[in-house]
Amino acid sequence: MIALLGLGAIGTAVSWPRLTGGDIPGRGEDALTITVFGTAQDAAQRQNLVNAFQKQHPDIPVRIVAIQGQDWAAYFAKILTMVAAGNPPDVVTTATEGTQLFASRMAYPIDEFVQRDAADMKEFFDDVHPALIEAFLYKGNLFQLPDGFNAANVFYNTSALQRAGLERPSDNWTLDDFFDVARKMKASAEGTFLPYFWNNRLWGGVVPWLYINQTSFLTEEKAPGGEWLWEKFYPNETPRGGGYLWENADALNDRTVESFEVLQRMVGEGLAANPAQGGGNELVALFSTGAVGMTPAGGFWVQGLSEAGVANDEYDVTYFPKMRGQRHQFGVGGYAIMETSPRKEEAWQWLKFCASAEGLRLAHTKPDSSIPRKTLNDELYGAGVGPAHWNVFYDTLEKFPDTGPMPAPPQQAAVESALIKNVVTTITNGPNGVRRGLETMQRDLELALRER
Repeated sequence: MIALLGLGAIGTAVSWPRLTGGDIPGRGEDALTITVFGTAQDAAQRQNLVNAFQKQHPDIPVRIVAIQGQDWAAYFAKILTMVAAGNPPDVVTTATEGTQLFASRMAYPIDEFVQRDAADMKEFFDDVHPALIEAFLYKGNLFQLPDGFNAANVFYNTSALQRAGLERPSDNWTLDDFFDVARKMKASAEGTFLPYFWNNRLWGGVVPWLYINQTSFLTEEKAPGGEWLWEKFYPNETPRGGGYLWENADALNDRTVESFEVLQRMVGEGLAANPAQGGGNELVALFSTGAVGMTPAGGFWVQGLSEAGVANDEYDVTYFPKMRGQRHQFGVGGYAIMETSPRKEEAWQWLKFCASAEGLRLAHTKPDSSIPRKTLNDELYGAGVGPAHWNVFYDTLEKFPDTGPMPAPPQQAAVESALIKNVVTTITNGPNGVRRGLETMQRDLELALRER
């Protein structure tokens, strides 16, 4: 475990409390321990959720532990530290990035609870799109219930669009339409202006451009199983299988090459930013000042733009354009029960409450994420809070039912690193550099997938 965490040799400089986990807050308390990715303030914001849960379950004390980290990989490493120290949490919050990591090593499947409480759960599944449930299946078992998701859509600056003499793109606009919009935005702008700004990351980076071309950088397959869930809760849907499998690198297939050539053309024409430049915070500032025309984002950005002082009529949202298809990507989060937990029944009651309408309303008091229950999104984004076409957030799932989660196998951290380190060189070395860059990416992805 120590080797896995990359801690190296431990010498006398490490104190006994650290070795025993005695310095971990709340160690030894008899409470349902739930970790969240964030700050102490993020944990405090869940207090109303905890209070409401304990009104229904006064016999289940709950302790929320916030874990800070630069990214999900850092969060996962700290969970492993707690496990190694003999103080594992009972429940962890994780998103697509960690679902299969936990499912393959540390999480407990919730099939038995869902089937036992099927009568109670029917109302939940009736209100949740099956794509979000499918993302939490792994090798036939269900490990989480979604409590928030964000599809990658295109946010655009309404002033930049109007200045270019354009109307809102149609829902089924094409790649050629996208280039036309970007070129006209650029031609009508003064000073420093980028028609399209994006970040080099797994969510909202290159993946949307791969998905709309019906491809990816990893092979995508479906595990067998899951019939118990589909037949019971989605009888009118074609069964989707037992969850996604991303087991092989596929960076050199013709469609992937084609999508990277499209990105290379955008950057080469000056229509898109070099994705190595800037991060999320810079993007909000650029977009809010009108220096960016379009960018990939999800429902979570409504709150971010509001906090930056951007009025909801200064921007709007639409779908990614169509290439061979118009499949979108999403990320989804939820709670998972740890396999080591002695409080699995209590943990299930927490998951079940958090999936209820009451629990989701308490968890999402601001428009900081789309809600998996379709009927609750109107409360979150309607009444002038979200952009004019805020329905796009959930309709992405409805209009494009093949929309799926970003590729995130158990080796997600290594896979994402292999992807990110090769994106810039692949699209900035000219048209002839695309295939060479993808050859290196293919090699790095193969190595990443072999990590255990």
